[in-house]
Amino acid sequence: MTHFCSLGYSFSSSSATNRLITSKDHASVQINIGHLDELGRCTGTFSTFALCGFVRAQGDADSALDRLWQKKKAEVRQQ
Repeated sequence: MTHFCSLGYSFSSSSATNRLITSKDHASVQINIGHLDELGRCTGTFSTFALCGFVRAQGDADSALDRLWQKKKAEVRQQ
């Protein structure tokens, strides 16, 4: 989710915690996971997840990303 301030800067929020990712959070990452068809070929679509530096510093990024993808893949009908 992206939030806009009156100065035109857009703030993103972490997919895992909904914390705002500010311009000073240099440890944050945005990851795109490609969707596959039934034959395992990329369909050209993807899901985007943003993780803030706090989640990464706690060592919870991999479990948070796995939890987010398990929830999302049911929506996009991935295996």
